[in-house]
Amino acid sequence: MSAKPAAFSLSDALGLGRLAIDAADGLTALVEHMHTSILETPGIAPLRQGMTGGVTQLVYRGVRGAIRLTGARVGGAAALVSLRADDRPTSRRREVAVAALNGVVGDHLAETGNPLALTMRLRRDGRALALDGHALAQAFPDATGKLAVLAHGLCMSDLQWTRANHDHGAALARDLGYTPVYLSYNSGLHISVNGRAFAQTLEALVAAWPVEIEDFVVIGHSMGGLVARSACAYGEEGKHQWRQKLRKLVFLGTPHHGAPLERIGNWVDVILGRTPYAAAFGRLGKVRSSGVTDLRYGNLMDEDWRGRDRFARDPDARRSVPLPEGVACYAVAATTATSVGSLKERLIGDGLVPVASALGRHSDPARALDFPAGRRLIACETGHLDLLSRRNVYERIAEWIGGKE
Repeated sequence: MSAKPAAFSLSDALGLGRLAIDAADGLTALVEHMHTSILETPGIAPLRQGMTGGVTQLVYRGVRGAIRLTGARVGGAAALVSLRADDRPTSRRREVAVAALNGVVGDHLAETGNPLALTMRLRRDGRALALDGHALAQAFPDATGKLAVLAHGLCMSDLQWTRANHDHGAALARDLGYTPVYLSYNSGLHISVNGRAFAQTLEALVAAWPVEIEDFVVIGHSMGGLVARSACAYGEEGKHQWRQKLRKLVFLGTPHHGAPLERIGNWVDVILGRTPYAAAFGRLGKVRSSGVTDLRYGNLMDEDWRGRDRFARDPDARRSVPLPEGVACYAVAATTATSVGSLKERLIGDGLVPVASALGRHSDPARALDFPAGRRLIACETGHLDLLSRRNVYERIAEWIGGKE
Protein backbone atom coordinates (compact mmCIF):
# COMPACT_ATOMS: atom_id res chain seq x y z
CA MET A 1 0.00 0.00 0.00
CA SER A 2 1.51 3.34 -1.06
CA ALA A 3 2.05 6.07 1.49
CA LYS A 4 -0.50 8.85 1.55
CA PRO A 5 1.01 12.16 0.36
CA ALA A 6 1.90 14.37 3.32
CA ALA A 7 0.09 17.69 3.41
CA PHE A 8 2.14 19.06 6.29
CA SER A 9 5.05 17.81 8.39
CA LEU A 10 6.77 18.69 11.65
CA SER A 11 9.68 19.96 9.56
CA ASP A 12 7.28 22.28 7.71
CA ALA A 13 5.88 23.57 10.99
CA LEU A 14 9.33 24.33 12.34
CA GLY A 15 10.35 25.96 9.06
CA LEU A 16 7.30 28.21 9.13
CA GLY A 17 7.96 28.97 12.80
CA ARG A 18 11.51 30.00 11.97
CA LEU A 19 10.23 32.22 9.15
CA ALA A 20 7.68 33.83 11.48
CA ILE A 21 10.42 34.60 13.98
CA ASP A 22 12.56 36.14 11.23
CA ALA A 23 9.55 38.26 10.22
CA ALA A 24 9.05 39.40 13.81
CA ASP A 25 12.71 40.39 14.02
CA GLY A 26 12.36 42.38 10.80
CA LEU A 27 9.17 44.05 12.00
CA THR A 28 10.86 45.08 15.25
CA ALA A 29 13.68 46.67 13.25
CA LEU A 30 11.11 48.47 11.07
CA VAL A 31 9.30 49.91 14.10
CA GLU A 32 12.58 50.99 15.66
CA HIS A 33 13.57 52.72 12.41
CA MET A 34 10.24 54.53 12.26
CA HIS A 35 10.47 55.50 15.95
CA THR A 36 13.96 56.90 15.41
CA SER A 37 12.84 58.84 12.32
CA ILE A 38 10.07 60.49 14.32
CA LEU A 39 12.41 61.40 17.18
CA GLU A 40 14.85 62.95 14.68
CA THR A 41 12.19 65.22 13.21
CA PRO A 42 13.20 68.93 13.49
CA GLY A 43 11.74 70.34 16.70
CA ILE A 44 11.63 66.95 18.39
CA ALA A 45 15.28 65.95 18.07
CA PRO A 46 16.48 68.31 20.87
CA LEU A 47 14.06 66.60 23.27
CA ARG A 48 15.07 63.09 22.25
CA GLN A 49 17.66 62.43 24.95
CA GLY A 50 15.42 63.70 27.70
CA MET A 51 12.47 61.65 26.47
CA THR A 52 14.26 58.34 26.16
CA GLY A 53 17.37 58.51 28.26
CA GLY A 54 18.86 55.86 25.95
CA VAL A 55 16.23 53.36 27.11
CA THR A 56 14.62 53.06 23.65
CA GLN A 57 17.60 51.42 21.97
CA LEU A 58 18.08 49.12 24.96
CA VAL A 59 14.45 47.96 24.74
CA TYR A 60 14.62 47.28 21.01
CA ARG A 61 17.94 45.49 21.42
CA GLY A 62 16.43 43.28 24.12
CA VAL A 63 13.37 42.45 22.03
CA ARG A 64 15.47 41.49 19.02
CA GLY A 65 17.80 39.44 21.19
CA ALA A 66 14.92 37.42 22.61
CA ILE A 67 13.46 36.87 19.13
CA ARG A 68 16.79 35.70 17.72
CA LEU A 69 17.42 33.36 20.64
CA THR A 70 14.05 31.73 20.04
CA GLY A 71 14.81 31.54 16.34
CA ALA A 72 18.10 29.77 16.99
CA ARG A 73 16.33 27.16 19.10
CA VAL A 74 13.63 26.62 16.49
CA GLY A 75 16.27 26.37 13.79
CA GLY A 76 18.15 23.73 15.77
CA ALA A 77 15.00 21.71 16.26
CA ALA A 78 14.21 21.94 12.55
CA ALA A 79 17.64 20.56 11.71
CA LEU A 80 17.08 17.59 14.02
CA VAL A 81 13.65 16.55 12.75
CA SER A 82 13.82 17.63 9.12
CA LEU A 83 12.57 14.95 6.76
CA ARG A 84 13.86 15.21 3.24
CA ALA A 85 10.98 16.05 0.91
CA ASP A 86 12.78 14.07 -1.79
CA ASP A 87 12.25 10.84 0.17
CA ARG A 88 8.56 11.07 0.95
CA PRO A 89 5.47 11.77 -1.14
CA THR A 90 3.90 15.18 -0.55
CA SER A 91 0.63 16.73 -1.61
CA ARG A 92 0.43 18.93 -4.69
CA ARG A 93 -1.02 21.76 -2.60
CA ARG A 94 1.98 21.71 -0.27
CA GLU A 95 4.43 21.54 -3.17
CA VAL A 96 2.84 24.54 -4.88
CA ALA A 97 2.76 26.56 -1.65
CA VAL A 98 6.41 25.84 -0.80
CA ALA A 99 7.50 26.66 -4.37
CA ALA A 100 5.68 30.01 -4.20
CA LEU A 101 7.26 30.79 -0.82
CA ASN A 102 10.70 30.00 -2.22
CA GLY A 103 10.11 32.35 -5.13
CA VAL A 104 9.36 35.24 -2.77
CA VAL A 105 11.94 34.66 0.02
CA GLY A 106 13.89 31.62 -1.14
CA ASP A 107 17.26 33.33 -0.79
CA HIS A 108 16.48 34.10 2.86
CA LEU A 109 15.31 30.53 3.46
CA ALA A 110 18.56 29.17 2.03
CA GLU A 111 20.78 31.63 3.92
CA THR A 112 19.13 30.82 7.27
CA GLY A 113 19.12 27.05 6.75
CA ASN A 114 15.32 26.93 6.84
CA PRO A 115 14.04 23.40 6.05
CA LEU A 116 11.50 24.94 3.67
CA ALA A 117 14.30 26.02 1.30
CA LEU A 118 14.21 23.98 -1.89
CA THR A 119 17.35 22.45 -3.33
CA MET A 120 17.90 21.86 -7.02
CA ARG A 121 17.03 18.39 -8.24
CA LEU A 122 15.59 16.64 -11.25
CA ARG A 123 12.30 14.86 -10.69
CA ARG A 124 9.74 12.57 -12.25
CA ASP A 125 6.17 12.42 -10.97
CA GLY A 126 7.19 14.61 -8.05
CA ARG A 127 9.97 12.30 -6.86
CA ALA A 128 13.67 13.23 -6.92
CA LEU A 129 16.00 11.31 -9.22
CA ALA A 130 19.38 9.96 -8.18
CA LEU A 131 21.76 10.83 -10.99
CA ASP A 132 23.54 7.52 -11.44
CA GLY A 133 23.08 5.00 -14.21
CA HIS A 134 21.49 2.23 -12.15
CA ALA A 135 18.99 4.52 -10.40
CA LEU A 136 18.00 6.22 -13.67
CA ALA A 137 17.54 2.86 -15.39
CA GLN A 138 15.15 1.85 -12.60
CA ALA A 139 13.30 5.18 -12.68
CA PHE A 140 13.03 5.10 -16.50
CA PRO A 141 12.76 1.46 -17.57
CA ASP A 142 11.38 2.72 -20.88
CA ALA A 143 13.98 5.50 -21.35
CA THR A 144 14.57 6.60 -24.92
CA GLY A 145 17.49 8.37 -26.54
CA LYS A 146 15.31 11.46 -26.89
CA LEU A 147 15.70 13.47 -23.69
CA ALA A 148 13.60 16.55 -22.81
CA VAL A 149 14.30 18.59 -19.67
CA LEU A 150 11.64 21.09 -18.56
CA ALA A 151 12.44 24.05 -16.26
CA HIS A 152 9.59 25.86 -14.47
CA GLY A 153 9.25 29.57 -13.75
CA LEU A 154 9.32 31.89 -10.74
CA CYS A 155 7.30 30.77 -7.70
CA MET A 156 6.32 27.57 -9.47
CA SER A 157 6.82 23.83 -8.99
CA ASP A 158 7.72 21.15 -11.49
CA LEU A 159 4.26 19.68 -10.78
CA GLN A 160 2.68 22.76 -12.36
CA TRP A 161 3.70 21.73 -15.84
CA THR A 162 0.38 19.90 -15.69
CA ARG A 163 -2.30 22.51 -16.33
CA ALA A 164 -5.83 22.02 -17.64
CA ASN A 165 -5.10 18.27 -17.98
CA HIS A 166 -2.16 18.94 -20.27
CA ASP A 167 1.60 18.59 -19.76
CA HIS A 168 3.96 19.53 -22.60
CA GLY A 169 6.47 16.89 -21.41
CA ALA A 170 3.93 14.08 -21.27
CA ALA A 171 2.54 15.11 -24.66
CA LEU A 172 6.03 15.04 -26.22
CA ALA A 173 6.51 11.54 -24.77
CA ARG A 174 3.22 10.39 -26.25
CA ASP A 175 3.55 12.03 -29.66
CA LEU A 176 7.28 12.08 -30.36
CA GLY A 177 8.84 9.51 -28.03
CA TYR A 178 10.75 11.91 -25.77
CA THR A 179 11.51 11.01 -22.15
CA PRO A 180 10.65 14.07 -20.02
CA VAL A 181 12.60 15.02 -16.89
CA TYR A 182 11.53 17.97 -14.75
CA LEU A 183 13.76 20.47 -12.97
CA SER A 184 12.81 21.66 -9.48
CA TYR A 185 14.72 24.58 -7.97
CA ASN A 186 14.57 27.48 -5.51
CA SER A 187 13.46 30.32 -7.79
CA GLY A 188 14.26 32.91 -5.10
CA LEU A 189 18.01 32.46 -5.60
CA HIS A 190 19.94 34.49 -8.14
CA ILE A 191 19.35 33.26 -11.68
CA SER A 192 23.10 32.83 -12.16
CA VAL A 193 23.34 30.67 -9.02
CA ASN A 194 20.59 28.43 -10.38
CA GLY A 195 22.11 28.55 -13.86
CA ARG A 196 25.48 27.31 -12.64
CA ALA A 197 23.82 24.55 -10.59
CA PHE A 198 21.61 23.58 -13.56
CA ALA A 199 24.69 23.25 -15.78
CA GLN A 200 26.30 20.87 -13.28
CA THR A 201 23.05 18.94 -12.87
CA LEU A 202 22.68 18.47 -16.62
CA GLU A 203 26.28 17.28 -16.84
CA ALA A 204 25.53 14.58 -14.27
CA LEU A 205 22.23 13.63 -15.96
CA VAL A 206 23.66 13.28 -19.45
CA ALA A 207 26.65 11.28 -18.20
CA ALA A 208 24.39 8.84 -16.34
CA TRP A 209 21.50 8.55 -18.84
CA PRO A 210 20.84 4.81 -19.24
CA VAL A 211 20.76 4.82 -23.06
CA GLU A 212 22.73 6.67 -25.68
CA ILE A 213 21.34 10.18 -26.20
CA GLU A 214 20.45 10.89 -29.79
CA ASP A 215 18.40 14.04 -29.19
CA PHE A 216 18.42 16.46 -26.27
CA VAL A 217 16.14 19.48 -25.81
CA VAL A 218 15.37 21.91 -22.97
CA ILE A 219 12.09 23.77 -22.52
CA GLY A 220 12.01 26.74 -20.14
CA HIS A 221 8.91 28.57 -18.98
CA SER A 222 9.35 32.17 -17.80
CA MET A 223 12.34 32.37 -15.42
CA GLY A 224 13.16 28.76 -16.35
CA GLY A 225 14.27 30.02 -19.76
CA LEU A 226 16.70 32.48 -18.15
CA VAL A 227 18.07 29.73 -15.92
CA ALA A 228 18.59 27.59 -19.05
CA ARG A 229 20.41 30.42 -20.87
CA SER A 230 22.60 30.98 -17.81
CA ALA A 231 23.32 27.23 -17.65
CA CYS A 232 24.37 27.24 -21.30
CA ALA A 233 26.83 30.08 -20.66
CA TYR A 234 28.33 28.35 -17.63
CA GLY A 235 28.32 25.01 -19.41
CA GLU A 236 30.37 26.53 -22.22
CA GLU A 237 32.81 28.05 -19.73
CA GLY A 238 33.19 24.68 -18.03
CA LYS A 239 33.44 22.79 -21.34
CA HIS A 240 30.61 20.50 -20.22
CA GLN A 241 29.71 17.52 -22.36
CA TRP A 242 25.96 18.18 -22.24
CA ARG A 243 26.45 21.43 -24.17
CA GLN A 244 27.69 19.42 -27.14
CA LYS A 245 24.57 17.26 -27.03
CA LEU A 246 21.96 20.02 -26.57
CA ARG A 247 20.14 20.39 -29.88
CA LYS A 248 17.18 22.69 -29.23
CA LEU A 249 16.04 25.21 -26.63
CA VAL A 250 12.45 26.46 -26.38
CA PHE A 251 11.51 29.57 -24.38
CA LEU A 252 7.92 30.07 -23.23
CA GLY A 253 7.19 33.61 -22.03
CA THR A 254 10.79 34.12 -20.93
CA PRO A 255 11.59 37.74 -19.91
CA HIS A 256 14.91 37.92 -21.78
CA HIS A 257 15.12 41.67 -21.15
CA GLY A 258 13.24 41.83 -17.87
CA ALA A 259 9.71 42.31 -16.62
CA PRO A 260 8.11 45.73 -15.89
CA LEU A 261 6.56 44.71 -12.57
CA GLU A 262 10.00 44.38 -10.96
CA ARG A 263 10.97 47.80 -12.32
CA ILE A 264 7.84 49.28 -10.77
CA GLY A 265 8.76 47.65 -7.47
CA ASN A 266 12.21 49.23 -7.73
CA TRP A 267 10.64 52.69 -8.24
CA VAL A 268 8.50 52.17 -5.11
CA ASP A 269 11.66 51.36 -3.14
CA VAL A 270 13.28 54.59 -4.29
CA ILE A 271 10.23 56.77 -3.54
CA LEU A 272 9.71 55.32 -0.07
CA GLY A 273 13.40 55.53 0.70
CA ARG A 274 13.42 59.28 0.06
CA THR A 275 10.41 60.03 2.26
CA PRO A 276 11.49 60.46 5.92
CA TYR A 277 8.51 58.83 7.64
CA ALA A 278 7.99 56.23 4.92
CA ALA A 279 11.66 55.22 4.76
CA ALA A 280 11.09 52.47 7.30
CA PHE A 281 8.40 50.96 5.10
CA GLY A 282 10.87 50.90 2.23
CA ARG A 283 12.27 47.82 3.97
CA LEU A 284 9.08 45.96 3.12
CA GLY A 285 9.82 46.39 -0.58
CA LYS A 286 13.19 44.76 0.01
CA VAL A 287 11.56 41.51 1.09
CA ARG A 288 11.49 40.30 -2.52
CA SER A 289 14.09 37.69 -3.37
CA SER A 290 17.27 37.83 -5.42
CA GLY A 291 15.51 35.88 -8.15
CA VAL A 292 12.78 38.50 -8.37
CA THR A 293 15.18 41.46 -8.55
CA ASP A 294 17.16 39.67 -11.27
CA LEU A 295 14.04 39.95 -13.41
CA ARG A 296 14.34 43.75 -13.57
CA TYR A 297 16.59 43.43 -16.63
CA GLY A 298 17.03 39.67 -17.01
CA ASN A 299 20.36 39.09 -15.22
CA LEU A 300 22.07 35.84 -16.18
CA MET A 301 25.61 36.01 -14.82
CA ASP A 302 27.22 36.51 -11.41
CA GLU A 303 28.82 39.81 -12.42
CA ASP A 304 25.37 41.24 -13.17
CA TRP A 305 24.65 41.44 -9.43
CA ARG A 306 27.81 40.76 -7.46
CA GLY A 307 29.10 43.83 -5.62
CA ARG A 308 25.94 45.82 -6.43
CA ASP A 309 22.97 46.97 -4.37
CA ARG A 310 20.23 44.95 -6.04
CA PHE A 311 17.57 47.37 -4.78
CA ALA A 312 19.29 50.50 -6.15
CA ARG A 313 17.79 52.14 -9.22
CA ASP A 314 20.69 51.48 -11.57
CA PRO A 315 20.72 51.33 -15.37
CA ASP A 316 20.92 48.03 -17.23
CA ALA A 317 24.56 47.02 -16.84
CA ARG A 318 24.27 43.27 -17.33
CA ARG A 319 26.68 41.34 -19.46
CA SER A 320 25.32 40.70 -22.94
CA VAL A 321 24.82 36.95 -23.39
CA PRO A 322 23.89 35.78 -26.89
CA LEU A 323 21.85 32.69 -27.61
CA PRO A 324 23.99 29.54 -27.28
CA GLU A 325 25.96 28.58 -30.37
CA GLY A 326 25.07 25.36 -32.11
CA VAL A 327 21.60 25.25 -30.54
CA ALA A 328 18.37 25.96 -32.42
CA CYS A 329 16.47 28.41 -30.19
CA TYR A 330 12.74 29.16 -30.30
CA ALA A 331 10.64 31.77 -28.51
CA VAL A 332 6.94 31.87 -27.70
CA ALA A 333 5.47 35.16 -26.51
CA ALA A 334 1.93 35.45 -25.20
CA THR A 335 -0.46 38.38 -25.24
CA THR A 336 -3.93 38.83 -23.85
CA ALA A 337 -4.73 40.98 -26.90
CA THR A 338 -6.90 39.54 -29.65
CA SER A 339 -4.48 40.45 -32.43
CA VAL A 340 -0.80 41.09 -33.03
CA GLY A 341 0.26 44.71 -33.40
CA SER A 342 -2.33 46.30 -31.14
CA LEU A 343 -1.39 48.73 -28.37
CA LYS A 344 -2.47 46.17 -25.75
CA GLU A 345 -0.22 43.57 -27.30
CA ARG A 346 2.78 45.92 -27.17
CA LEU A 347 2.23 47.28 -23.67
CA ILE A 348 0.70 44.47 -21.63
CA GLY A 349 1.85 41.27 -23.27
CA ASP A 350 0.76 38.22 -21.29
CA GLY A 351 0.15 40.24 -18.12
CA LEU A 352 3.67 39.69 -16.76
CA VAL A 353 6.11 39.62 -19.66
CA PRO A 354 5.98 42.05 -22.62
CA VAL A 355 6.03 40.52 -26.08
CA ALA A 356 9.26 42.33 -27.00
CA SER A 357 11.06 40.90 -23.96
CA ALA A 358 9.78 37.37 -24.64
CA LEU A 359 10.97 37.59 -28.25
CA GLY A 360 14.38 38.97 -27.25
CA ARG A 361 13.88 42.34 -28.98
CA HIS A 362 15.95 45.26 -27.69
CA SER A 363 16.66 48.82 -28.81
CA ASP A 364 20.37 48.08 -28.44
CA PRO A 365 21.37 45.72 -31.29
CA ALA A 366 24.15 44.29 -29.13
CA ARG A 367 21.55 43.00 -26.64
CA ALA A 368 18.92 41.83 -29.13
CA LEU A 369 18.50 38.06 -29.49
CA ASP A 370 18.21 36.64 -32.97
CA PHE A 371 15.13 34.45 -33.21
CA PRO A 372 14.39 33.97 -36.94
CA ALA A 373 10.78 34.44 -38.06
CA GLY A 374 10.17 30.70 -38.29
CA ARG A 375 11.38 30.19 -34.73
CA ARG A 376 9.05 32.55 -32.92
CA LEU A 377 5.36 32.62 -32.14
CA ILE A 378 3.03 35.20 -30.63
CA ALA A 379 0.05 33.47 -29.00
CA CYS A 380 -2.94 35.83 -28.80
CA GLU A 381 -5.64 35.76 -26.10
CA THR A 382 -3.15 33.88 -23.96
CA GLY A 383 -1.99 34.63 -20.41
CA HIS A 384 1.41 33.84 -18.94
CA LEU A 385 0.33 30.53 -17.40
CA ASP A 386 -1.80 29.63 -20.42
CA LEU A 387 1.47 28.99 -22.25
CA LEU A 388 1.56 25.70 -20.33
CA SER A 389 -1.73 24.39 -21.66
CA ARG A 390 -2.79 26.02 -24.93
CA ARG A 391 -3.13 23.56 -27.77
CA ASN A 392 -1.72 25.89 -30.42
CA VAL A 393 1.37 26.51 -28.28
CA TYR A 394 2.01 22.79 -27.83
CA GLU A 395 1.49 22.09 -31.53
CA ARG A 396 4.14 24.66 -32.42
CA ILE A 397 6.54 23.23 -29.82
CA ALA A 398 6.03 19.73 -31.20
CA GLU A 399 6.55 21.01 -34.75
CA TRP A 400 9.81 22.70 -33.77
CA ILE A 401 11.17 19.85 -31.66
CA GLY A 402 10.09 17.15 -34.08
CA GLY A 403 11.69 18.95 -37.04
CA LYS A 404 14.98 17.87 -38.57
CA GLU A 405 16.81 21.22 -38.59
